[in-house]
Amino acid sequence: MKKNLTAARWILCLAAVAVSLMVVSGAQAQTQNKAFRLAHTDWSSSVASANLIKAVFEEKLGISCKLLPMDAEKMWHSVAEGRADAMVSAWLPDTHSMYYSQYKDRVKDLGANLKGTKIGLVIPNITLGRLTAGTGIRNKPYIPIDSITGLKQHADKFNHRIIGIEPEAGITNKTRKAMEVYGLEEFRLQEGSEVAMMAELSHAVQHQKWIVFTGWLPHWSFARWNLKFLDDPENVFGGPGSIHTMVRKGLKKDMPEAYQVLDRFFWTPEQVGQLMLWIQEDNGLFPFEKAMRWMRTHPEEVANWIKQEKRPHRR
Repeated sequence: MKKNLTAARWILCLAAVAVSLMVVSGAQAQTQNKAFRLAHTDWSSSVASANLIKAVFEEKLGISCKLLPMDAEKMWHSVAEGRADAMVSAWLPDTHSMYYSQYKDRVKDLGANLKGTKIGLVIPNITLGRLTAGTGIRNKPYIPIDSITGLKQHADKFNHRIIGIEPEAGITNKTRKAMEVYGLEEFRLQEGSEVAMMAELSHAVQHQKWIVFTGWLPHWSFARWNLKFLDDPENVFGGPGSIHTMVRKGLKKDMPEAYQVLDRFFWTPEQVGQLMLWIQEDNGLFPFEKAMRWMRTHPEEVANWIKQEKRPHRR
């Protein structure tokens, strides 16, 4: 009788251990199989970097990656709340300064993934007619303005508009402030999408119409047209900056392989510019395929991102 009871106890213990192992392994499998959630905005650079990370995760690491398009404020909020695992589109120190001050304690900053950004008001730097006159001297641009301070006296020619993007974008907030600082009461900020803004620019360049718009680097438009930033003597838009990678708290423990790639991810304005141009070749319809192409043509950079040792500090 005692032997039967002992055997029964052993069976119950073994069953309990087996159930525990199944629960643990099931939880691990669920974590491993969970799709990585990457938030991004509609900006060309953000679309390019997000699709590149997705390509690296899925093709090199076997990690399913779900892209979550949203505006800039929701992008920060989603990572802070843990509804997104990461973003690689945090423009610092100026463009997203208000979001950084609000959410910096609820996200982890992995440092810059690109350095050398710039934002501001931009105009075409294109001459009327031929590039040079008969004397060989370069003709002047058809919009002869160098500074934001020069916009007021030409408000009529600009049709009293500054062409912008979505209202939640950091550059939109900076532009509203610039309009106050420089006394541009006669102008209105036409908010919309990047696609709509680029369509306006293309039409203006083609017909040599006056246009001023919210621009940033890196961006493919600077490779397609001759553009220039207007001087900003009051420094409303700030100086050169960088794009940072932000991840949710606990990501390193939950998804260490993905975390490490994000920690090592770093590229140059020229490299992201190339990918953005490729994406624009098909009017932005196939960004993932273009990211795959970029990955195949830059094997050394990708190999550095997926190495096991920690990347050099880059803050």
